[in-house]
Amino acid sequence: MPFKFTKLEIHGPVIIEYQKFYDERGYFFESCKNSNMLANGIPVDFVQDNHSISKKGVVRGLHFQLEPKAQGKLVYVTWGKVFDVALDIREGSPTYGKWISVVLSGNENKMLWIPTGFAHGFMTLEDDTILSYKVTGSEWSKVHERGVLWNDESLAIPWPLNDAILSEKDAILPPLKNVETNFVYM
Repeated sequence: MPFKFTKLEIHGPVIIEYQKFYDERGYFFESCKNSNMLANGIPVDFVQDNHSISKKGVVRGLHFQLEPKAQGKLVYVTWGKVFDVALDIREGSPTYGKWISVVLSGNENKMLWIPTGFAHGFMTLEDDTILSYKVTGSEWSKVHERGVLWNDESLAIPWPLNDAILSEKDAILPPLKNVETNFVYM
């Protein structure tokens, strides 16, 4: 089953389109196929799968983990809709502090690959949204976990909803200029 890989204006993240196959029972799709991913430069050493169910207006992120516990993420929505963001935090990158966004929906056949060196966050646009992501590199590590304030004014991310529901932890994340990172652009 073929995948379509689309590179974005920031080097690293990739939109991956997949096929759903429908019949009278429902549908089937492959969310990952090692040969296709590796042929397109996406590592497939997945070490953890994560799922969140959120009501409309929830913001989770912008999260990342420091080296040596950095994570790449393959993100997709199975139900509902999100505004998904990947922020370049690679020191020396020509796009440091720049971000890309994509709307992911359970009704569309898109995933987003976010490599290490990027912070990731999303805002749910519908109730009961189910977002899933596969993680490469390392399992979650509290010691290495960091984040960037979702509404950092210097980033000017146009979040689609005015009111956000945040965890206490995400509400007090620092702006990018005060965030510790250890990613180097190569």
